[in-house]
Amino acid sequence: MISLPQSLQRLIKELSRLPSIGEKTATRLAYHLVTSSNANPLQLAEALSSAQSAVRWCSTCFFFAEEGRCPLCSDGGRDGTILCVVEKPMDVLAVERTSSFRGSYHVLHGLWSPLKGRTPESIRIAELLKRVQEGGVREVILATGSTVEGDATALYIARALRSLGVTASRLAQGMPKGGELEYADDVTLSRALAGRSIVTDS
Repeated sequence: MISLPQSLQRLIKELSRLPSIGEKTATRLAYHLVTSSNANPLQLAEALSSAQSAVRWCSTCFFFAEEGRCPLCSDGGRDGTILCVVEKPMDVLAVERTSSFRGSYHVLHGLWSPLKGRTPESIRIAELLKRVQEGGVREVILATGSTVEGDATALYIARALRSLGVTASRLAQGMPKGGELEYADDVTLSRALAGRSIVTDS
């Protein structure tokens, strides 16, 4: 059986280490990088090196930044009295895509997960509570996922916020837009019923 050149095998191996990249996708990417006239491996390597050295965490919310604070925290037009707490930086992008939230963010960089060895002290909860204690925050939206770890983390933070006199809210969870009742799982349907709202003409 014919094998690929060792240099190409190494490239495929390194690409397959990336999240969500399997061996087949890594092979296609490697083929493109090696054979395409439009691909410039040196530019790719330079961009990767530049991003790795320049990108850091925002000193306020822990989103991506190149300076001390990220563009979101530097935006004077955002409402600093409402904090949206998310698990990871990519969740900030998901919320921003909706164009319906103009508050501030706080990125935890993980969830409380005892089975994975993650304690509340190993994620950015202490920094969140410090921000709240410094004043000016009236509501914290707990936008962690609806998983066991997400629910446990949200509950832990909500209890800590209660002692500080700050309102903690949770994202509504229920039927997705366009979803059919027949195919909804029990938990989703139960949450949809609990989070029901009054029907109005508007």
